[in-house]
Amino acid sequence: MINVFFFLILAAELLASSSHILLKKSATIKYSSFIREYLNPWVICGYGLLFLSMVLSIFCYDGLGYMGVVVLEPINYVMVMILSRIFFKEKFTKRKLTGMGFIVLGIIIFYGLG
Repeated sequence: MINVFFFLILAAELLASSSHILLKKSATIKYSSFIREYLNPWVICGYGLLFLSMVLSIFCYDGLGYMGVVVLEPINYVMVMILSRIFFKEKFTKRKLTGMGFIVLGIIIFYGLG
């Protein structure tokens, strides 16, 4: 069941994860006004990537079907944790690692048995 759509949904989830990192970066900055909190390059790029990710995900429903896309979307959580470690130096806890393990295990089981 692994085809070009499988890699497209992974790319879409990477875009979504990157957008979360940009939005998180924006949240750490203090802005002079309410408008600047929402109209700054970090937020605009973050939401732009999120929109692009959504379009790619919708496109992938054609090739992977509903369950194929829904099962792969939680990989976003794993990617966000890894990117947070890289860019924000956040630590991995046992609970985070356990959660990441269950997510990856669920995806492997779904695609391995399906």
